[in-house]
Amino acid sequence: MEKGKIIAQGAEAILIHKNGNLIKKRISKGYRHPELDKKLRIRRTRSEAKLLEKAYKIVNIPKVSDVNDYEIKMQFVDAKPLSEELEKININKAVKICFIIGREIAKLHNHGLIHGDLTTSNMLFYKDRIWFVDFGLGFHSSHIEDKAVDLHLLRQAFESKHFLHWQKYFDSAISGYKKESNNAEKILSQLKKVESRGRYKGKH
Repeated sequence: MEKGKIIAQGAEAILIHKNGNLIKKRISKGYRHPELDKKLRIRRTRSEAKLLEKAYKIVNIPKVSDVNDYEIKMQFVDAKPLSEELEKININKAVKICFIIGREIAKLHNHGLIHGDLTTSNMLFYKDRIWFVDFGLGFHSSHIEDKAVDLHLLRQAFESKHFLHWQKYFDSAISGYKKESNNAEKILSQLKKVESRGRYKGKH
């Protein structure tokens, strides 16, 4: 049996590549009371797994094959994060990819799914399709504000990771979002309010 290989480690979980699968294991936090820590890890693992299973029917994400208290086992997609690839791609193709990103986000939002961490590090470009990963901060919501904040996070990610072309990328993503969203006008209006709040905070 193949020995598991740790391929990434974050504050909340480690990712292990084992037997052709990806295992996301939520790690214990020593500063929390053991019983509370256990309950939180179980709840968050189960919640993320349910979100992944629902999202799988809507957009491209790795398929979940098993879940236990602290681990989610899913399909391993052998691709680099889009954050590492976008600048290597021809600008016209990159803009088209961003249009697809916006369209796919709108599909999630149409079904009341909020990703919660929309960065190009949490997207893969695999077989000419965008794959979304890491729904650890995701949740269900039909609120306009939550969808607008999700898009605001995407904008911030483009600005920080892809600053040379971020405006083209984000504009293209918004075009894709408008094409697919069933409530684009209200959400994008709210996005402007979210962005203005961010600028206001930045001045103080």
